[in-house]
Amino acid sequence: MKQSEIKELSVEGLKEKSAEFKKQYFDLKLAHSVTPLENPLLIRKVRRTVARLATELTKRELQ
Repeated sequence: MKQSEIKELSVEGLKEKSAEFKKQYFDLKLAHSVTPLENPLLIRKVRRTVARLATELTKRELQ
């Protein structure tokens, strides 16, 4: 998810997407620990998306 897409979301949308990506991150990590993923860089991509969402959410709460 790109930063421009994140900025267009509402606060509720940010919270929903954050929960969705956190679950996806957990599932990817679990699947990778059992059997190696075909593309392990996907874990990094999802983790960074979670961080972007959290950063935008914090930024909006401080305004």
